[in-house]
Amino acid sequence: MTRGRGRPGHDVDSLLRVAAVVFHERGYDGTSMEELAKRLGITKSAIYHHVSGKQELLRRTVDRALDALLAVTAEPESREGPAIDRLRHVVRRSVHVLVEEQPFVTVLLRVRGNSEVERAALVRRREIDAFLGALVAEAERDGSLRSDLDPALTSRLLFGTINSIIEWYRPQPGLDAAALADAVTKLTFEGLEGCPGERP
Repeated sequence: MTRGRGRPGHDVDSLLRVAAVVFHERGYDGTSMEELAKRLGITKSAIYHHVSGKQELLRRTVDRALDALLAVTAEPESREGPAIDRLRHVVRRSVHVLVEEQPFVTVLLRVRGNSEVERAALVRRREIDAFLGALVAEAERDGSLRSDLDPALTSRLLFGTINSIIEWYRPQPGLDAAALADAVTKLTFEGLEGCPGERP
């Protein structure tokens, strides 16, 4: 069933954003429709105008993050060209998604499979993990990445670093999504050591 818009300022997008924040703060089980209504400043019935209940809110929340991350893997730059270039693109775009959809990705990364909605989300997450693992393995085989590390470990370390952004990132002058993506890409592919000319 397609549900319409409520009164101005309380559309589905604003509802999902608040739900994502509250799910993160209180956990799914600890979040009530009363709390969501209170945060939004509307009645519970106004929420039900948009969704059937809390489970649908969770599904839409994690699907929003998953849809955005899966879209990155489907982009031409993620599918065509040298493996290392595709990997760089996926890293950069993944950082952008985490920044732009931070509340939703935060909830997704907390999912543990405790419900049908969560189990379905984990299945989709594994699709992303498999794509990334295969891309890292290809880059190792062609010599673009060091081959003395297990590709699965490299992938987990790389994207574990990216996923950690949700824990600390807050928008600030000089550190928007593009600047953050630049920093992560340089650190990931060039490392921490300074260039010879920069060393004391």
